[in-house]
Amino acid sequence: MRQLEALAQEAQSFQGAKPALVEQTVQWHGRGAPPAARTAPSPAALSGGEAEVARVMQICNACRYCEGFCAVFPAMTRRLEFGKADLNYLANLCHNCGACLHACQYAPPHEFAVNVPQAMAKVRLQTYTDYAWPSALGQLYRRNGLTLSLATAIGLALFLALTVWLTGSLWHAPMAGNFYAVFPHNTLALMFGAVFGFAMLALGVGVAKFWRDVSPGAASGAAVAEAAHDALRLRYLDGGHGKGCNNADDAFTPWRRRFHHFTFYGFLLCFAATCVATLYHYLLGQQAPYPFWSAPVLLGTAGGIGLLIGPAGLLWLNLKRHPQQGDAAQKPMDRGFIALLLLTSATGLALLAGRDTEAMALLLAVHLGVVMALFLTLPYGKFAHGIYRSAALLKWAIEKRQPNKLQLGAD
Repeated sequence: MRQLEALAQEAQSFQGAKPALVEQTVQWHGRGAPPAARTAPSPAALSGGEAEVARVMQICNACRYCEGFCAVFPAMTRRLEFGKADLNYLANLCHNCGACLHACQYAPPHEFAVNVPQAMAKVRLQTYTDYAWPSALGQLYRRNGLTLSLATAIGLALFLALTVWLTGSLWHAPMAGNFYAVFPHNTLALMFGAVFGFAMLALGVGVAKFWRDVSPGAASGAAVAEAAHDALRLRYLDGGHGKGCNNADDAFTPWRRRFHHFTFYGFLLCFAATCVATLYHYLLGQQAPYPFWSAPVLLGTAGGIGLLIGPAGLLWLNLKRHPQQGDAAQKPMDRGFIALLLLTSATGLALLAGRDTEAMALLLAVHLGVVMALFLTLPYGKFAHGIYRSAALLKWAIEKRQPNKLQLGAD
């Protein structure tokens, strides 16, 4: 009875005035606490961008609404904490389609400010720099991507044009498209062999370091086939629902995926044209110039058209894209690569059209300078994202076939 009376008296004391509410501070645990809640630096030495991705992933791991959108979210559910290698892996697995941003109830202006595409884009940019070889070139391209791309292309084109002028003339009698009358075959093979070899070496060193850090495990044939299928189809640019990406607003558009396909397969066709021409030269003993209806010229023409349509479309979408959809610091890198692709295609098609004219030597010098600039910057520009993303897709294909010890997701 005494206890009941004490409770009744306590209840009556609250009727006249409501007790004051006491604000409780939310304690964020893990390496990715938001900036306002961080009290000590992370022991994993994460960068600001990586810490933000870790914070966002911890929130997403509790929500799971976007689990079916792309490979990032089921891969996320296999982790309770996110180390540096995990964050680099997930960032490169993200295709920046934007679907999760528009579906998220915690996206800005919510106080949680969850923006997966933007956070991932910042870490991807850091990945290209951290794994670049030599690292100084990666840092330089990161800061001045567009300027460096154009300056390199213009500088090499002027150097080659000056070489032609000093050894002959920029304007000459028509040579029936005989490029080797301007630059000997062995000279061209040596120049581009060295540039291409350097690009492949630099990319190979960077991706090998990335692959070692993410510790993917052994790859089966099925995993390799699945990763190649997803990469070639650009599967995760469909927004998780098949309607495409978000670009400027909530509307879905398939054009980002289509322009990527034009660019990717245009590049492959141009590379195939070079390979077929090499076989013609060394295996069949047929030297350039080749007629328009020959395989090298047809492949190169189709690839050049693809490299006009794709990069032009991607540049258009890049200019229109909403600022929250990506990282503003990455735009110089994006546009530098797009500019070089457009210049490569435009100068190549101009050379094809003018190879029987007096301007052939000048057109050839300009085109070769642009192509050399493109290959020199491949390991440090936007091209690298395709290589790292393919590696991330392969890791996901391997990982999903391994037992999930946490059993937290629906994968």
